[in-house]
Amino acid sequence: MAQAWAGMLQRVFRPRAKAAPATMAGYIPPTWPANFWQLGYDPIRSGGGAIVHSCIACYSQTAAMCLPTHWRSTGDGGRERVTNSALSRVMLKPNAYQSGSDFILNLVGALYSDGNAYAFATRNNRFEVAELHPMDSASCGAWVASNGEVFYSIAGNPVVERLLTKEAAKAVPARDVLHLKLDARGGNPLKGEPPLTNAMLDIAASNSMVRQALDFASNAAKPSGVLTTDQPLEAWQTSEMRQMWRDLTTGANAGGTPILSNGLKWQQVSSTSRDAQLAELLQISDGRIATAYRIPLSLLSLWGAQVQSGGEDQMRFWVSGAFGFALNHVEDGIGRFFNLGGWPQEYLEFDTAALLRSNQRDRIEALARGVQGGIYSPNEARALEDLPAADDGDSPRVQQQVVPLDAWSQTQPQTPRPDAPPAPPPAGANENETADTAAAKAAGIAAVRRQYAGTR
Repeated sequence: MAQAWAGMLQRVFRPRAKAAPATMAGYIPPTWPANFWQLGYDPIRSGGGAIVHSCIACYSQTAAMCLPTHWRSTGDGGRERVTNSALSRVMLKPNAYQSGSDFILNLVGALYSDGNAYAFATRNNRFEVAELHPMDSASCGAWVASNGEVFYSIAGNPVVERLLTKEAAKAVPARDVLHLKLDARGGNPLKGEPPLTNAMLDIAASNSMVRQALDFASNAAKPSGVLTTDQPLEAWQTSEMRQMWRDLTTGANAGGTPILSNGLKWQQVSSTSRDAQLAELLQISDGRIATAYRIPLSLLSLWGAQVQSGGEDQMRFWVSGAFGFALNHVEDGIGRFFNLGGWPQEYLEFDTAALLRSNQRDRIEALARGVQGGIYSPNEARALEDLPAADDGDSPRVQQQVVPLDAWSQTQPQTPRPDAPPAPPPAGANENETADTAAAKAAGIAAVRRQYAGTR
């Protein structure tokens, strides 16, 4: 009997453990406990909300704007564009159903949303890569055979599923899979982790606050104002007044002017300090998520005028820093997959000049300074603007006063001073008189010198 009472009290005062739902879609960070659903943690969806989508789009959409080019060193410090290689053909047309921009957009998007990006390669008769097919990063993974060779299990592309059998798709050699990954931690160099992992608590907080605001808006039904009166009202009177107010202020009569009587007063409901505090916390959470992706807040239109003053400088900082790393990481991964020697011998490079296409002033100023400094020839600068070549504009030029530094340590040659021009003749004198006058002066000077020499 005592055991029965103890069991009943235990069931009453100890809440029943929450069972895990049958289907849970989303991302579960590895640091969460096994019973995360009992602690109130919901799986983070792959999208992560609007702020995470904006961060990923900053990388993927900007990378898709930059055209990839295959470069090879000429051996004399210059380089030449390679247009007949398998890499240049695949970057221009990766497969039959995607453009180059579409392929890079989804490749970089998968890299920053999941931490891994996979693409299956088909080859031609010369064993060159003919096509690259993007795969679902959440459905792919790498595994190591007993002899140390790396294989991939790929899925998530209906085209590839018709090219490979299920057994073959589970053991694809590493030479046929393009695998790009971000931070590989936890002792597994074949699995990358997205920046989303470092911002999981902020994403959970942001989602909780947004969910709370939605629940409040849908369930609390907070009105813009209330009608108050000191007189007691019956239930039917309250219903009639509510209906009359709706008829006068909603629908076709929206904006009308109702007339209140019988002591009714309109009282507007304003936002409380708790609502304002919730909005501030949501902004702070969004800012921390953007920090995990190394995105300046001005690129995401967060906090408005507080960051707009330095938005242009922050944009340049992001392009040269975080986005520059993303481009270099993708370039190196694709170049390694195509067996390129790497910089500076042979490499893939995304042209970031496309980011200045809409900024004509900065673009023209940069080209003008390049031509004046002797870096570009006039025709090279004109070619970058899709202009025809000009006559005698194939060689770089510099100004005449530009000399080597060692020229200042050398003795400069002395230039003889030219003879002073003869004084102009006085007005009204002819050439003979001028010559006679000069001869007389010379004779007088010579006599004076002889006389001076005799007195000594």
